[in-house]
Amino acid sequence: MRVLLIGANGYLGRYVADRLLADPAVQLTALGRGDDADVRFDLATGSPGALTRFLDAVHPGVVINCAGATRGGARELTRHNTVAVATICESLRRSGCGARLVHLGCASEYGPSQPGSSTAEDAVPRPGGPYGVSKLAATELVLGSGLDAVVLRVFSPVGPGTPAGSPLGRLAEAMRRAMQSGDNELKLGGLGVQRDFVDVRDVARAVHAASLSAAQGVVNIGTGRAVRLREAASVLARVAGFGGALHELDSPPARLVIPGPAGDHPVGSPPATYPYPDGCGTWQQADVRTARDRLGWRPRIVLEESLADIWMEAACRI
Repeated sequence: MRVLLIGANGYLGRYVADRLLADPAVQLTALGRGDDADVRFDLATGSPGALTRFLDAVHPGVVINCAGATRGGARELTRHNTVAVATICESLRRSGCGARLVHLGCASEYGPSQPGSSTAEDAVPRPGGPYGVSKLAATELVLGSGLDAVVLRVFSPVGPGTPAGSPLGRLAEAMRRAMQSGDNELKLGGLGVQRDFVDVRDVARAVHAASLSAAQGVVNIGTGRAVRLREAASVLARVAGFGGALHELDSPPARLVIPGPAGDHPVGSPPATYPYPDGCGTWQQADVRTARDRLGWRPRIVLEESLADIWMEAACRI
């Protein structure tokens, strides 16, 4: 199976690439903006015609799109998350390769949900910010393209490589600084937020499974269990060996406030300055029955293992 992977150097794309390279039946070609891509191409500025010519030359059976932007203003998010996907869809329609498209969407497309509920794929999307809007627009383009396509709506990805600016990445960094300076307490705010954390390696397995399946439409990728950030912080403290106290500050429930270096924005700042502006309020939990039934996929890696890997990277950071 010849696979064209777009966005192989991103947070999720790196693990998707590793997963595909481990399959001897896959011939992988990476397309991206970086020098280390097999083919250099900028989806935000490149023409559909140029990409079509490349597709006709390589003739992939599957195209996987892991590319996109998670930060920036509405114009930048639209260019990288929506216009880029329009280019992919138009190129595939023009091409004679007949490739299947696996597109990585995001749970931010759903927006806030009722606490205690599980969000299924038929939920009406109400994204709470420009990031979610740009991702939802991309999903609608894929679903309306007429292509053999599936959109994986990934909930909150965690694990090795977690960006330092994400909630759990910043939490690990704050804990590292506290341990380094000998502080025996850490003051945090907004730990009542609950998210469905799924390990990036499990996400990569889901992408691999979707590439081989006939599933179409939207498929949620999560664990089916929302975890309070307070609980994640306690687990992280245990795996890090932090023996100090975690004090929760009074703060708006949808914001995770973590001390940072001067000039840093707190986690929960407006989307233009926050790496993962999900706009999903205090609760989000996936209904993952479709992934089980149509992809044969279930998450395998528990949150404690994901947090241990996040901590190992934070502890080694100089």
